[in-house]
This record gives sequence, C-alpha cells and structure tokens, in this order.
Amino acid sequence: MRDPIADLQRIAFLLESAQEPSYRVRAFRSAASTLGRMESGELARRAGAGTLRELPGIGEVTERTILESLRGEEPVYLRRLESTEGRPMAEGAAELRAALRGDCHVHTEASDGSAPIREMAEVAIELGHAYAVITDHSPRLTVANGLSPQRLLAQLDEIERLNAELAPFRILTGVEVDINEDGSLDQEPELLSRLDVVVGSVHSALRSEARAMTVRMVTALANPHLDILGHCTGRMVTGKRKRPESAFDPEIVFAAAARFDKAIEINSRPERLDPPKRLLRMAIESGCRVAIDSDAHAPGQMAWLVNGCERAFLTGATAPMIVNTLDVDALLEWTASHERPAS
Repeated sequence: MRDPIADLQRIAFLLESAQEPSYRVRAFRSAASTLGRMESGELARRAGAGTLRELPGIGEVTERTILESLRGEEPVYLRRLESTEGRPMAEGAAELRAALRGDCHVHTEASDGSAPIREMAEVAIELGHAYAVITDHSPRLTVANGLSPQRLLAQLDEIERLNAELAPFRILTGVEVDINEDGSLDQEPELLSRLDVVVGSVHSALRSEARAMTVRMVTALANPHLDILGHCTGRMVTGKRKRPESAFDPEIVFAAAARFDKAIEINSRPERLDPPKRLLRMAIESGCRVAIDSDAHAPGQMAWLVNGCERAFLTGATAPMIVNTLDVDALLEWTASHERPAS
C-alpha cells in the first residue's frame, strides 16, 4: 500500500532539486496539501466515484498520480523522476557528502523561503542529517522579509517546541545576518548571542572598492557573534540576476577567518557556487574551516549540498576542516568558542 501524499511530496521535492519551474512544484505540493485535509475515507470514496478533480489543487496529472499510488503502483511521473534524480559524483565528493551531519544555512517561509520550519526539518531528516540550522534573513533585508527582533524571538520559541517533537533530530537556531557597510551585524548583539549559529553575508553595496569591502568583511569576521562568512563574493553565475564577484583582498580576508577560527561558506546554490574554485582553494590553503551549505529556500533545494561537496573535493577540502561534518555538540562547542576572549 503506497501513500499518495508521500508520493506527491516526493515528486515536488525531486522537481525542486532539479530546478524545474516553480508552478510544477506547487501543483504537486498543493495536491498533497489537499489530500492531507481530507477526512478519513473520503479519498477512497472520491477515487472510486471519479470526483478527485472536483477538489482544489487536483488536476489531470496529479489525479493520475494519486490513482496509481492508491493501486499500490509507483506513479509513472515519480518513477521517471527517480530514474534521473542523481548524477554521478566523484568518489571523494561522495565521501564528503556522506560525512555531512547537517546543513548550516536554511531559509523558511518566515523570510524568503517557501516552506515552514517543520517541513524543512523533516526533509533534513529524510536526507540523513542530524541537524539543520534555520537562518532566515535579518531586518535590513526587507526585500526578503527579514525578521525583526520580535519575529526572531517568536521563531526561537517555535523551534523549541518542534525540537521536543522531532528529537533526537535538532533544529538549531540561527540567522543569515546582513553585514552592514561598516562591518557591523544587522541584529541586536544580545539576540545574536542567544543563537546557535550565525551566518553573516554581504547583500548590499556589492560594487564597493576592494579596500572598503576587505575592511567590511574582516570587521565582521572579528565580531565574536559571527561564525560563518556566507557567499563571500556575492556573485551570480546564472539567471536574470547574473552579476560579477565583489572585489576584496582574499588573502587578508581568509587570514582573518583562520585567525578568528571562522568558516568560509561553500554555497551550493547553482546560481551562486560561491566562492569560485580559485578562491576556495586559497581559503583552504590558508587554513580556513569551511561550511558546505545548501542555502535552501525550498525543501528540494536541500539536496543541492552535492554541488558544494564536489567543489570542496576538487579544491582539496577534507572532512576535518568542514564544520558541518561535526556532530551537533562539537558544532555548538565551536560556535560558542567565538564568544570567548582569544587566548
């Protein structure tokens, strides 16, 4: 007996991870949501009477998928996607992917993501992770519905409730905080000190001259609240928002990251793939830790970690230098160490 809701959700996940158009993803996710609201026995009755398409969100393709699932068959649509889901990985990259214990950069519908915290956590569990860090945007990034201090506090309460239900899996608290032009972080310091993991990223004035950008990044890296420097060049390599790398002195920035024991993010989003391999290789040779992150804004995008693993392998990264190969206690010990005075 197959679960039609699970089949619909799996199709949506695979479509999302393959970067298919969002309307296709929504069609299957909407159909799954409709089935989830039905009373016991209603699905079987409607399937028998041929009235499934009277329901909102059920169309020809989703109806066919549901009926195949109810018959105990793997839906044709799902079978086709499953057969083309993966692509071969170099052995070393596959070993790095297997070593990852979690994802340190995940967005939800609270800012500019498309799914609630619970759904992102459940996908992380399906991927075999032990934890996921929720890193919605900070207030300054209004275009991404950044969280005010009050909204972030409410999110912390929600995460606490969910952790009681999902244990032993851990949802870790976090933020993708904007790095302001002066290098300060766009959130109240007291609130940042309460978070498990803080990712800091530059989202504005990306065309600043190199010296100013270098000072900006180094100032942020020296901040005891910051743990991971996100998508450091800000580049976009595909899509309508395509843009070049920001200019900065990578030797100085990576030396600062190594000095303060902060991580450089390997951003796995296909349109970012940031930093470029020449800079990632330099960061690794400088002794920096790295974090392989999905920067997922939707459930299926959490599978993009493979992109980062391939780039990490190609540039010489090993599992011990990747912070999200640490178990949750070791990860939290590392982030907590940043708020202690340097010896």
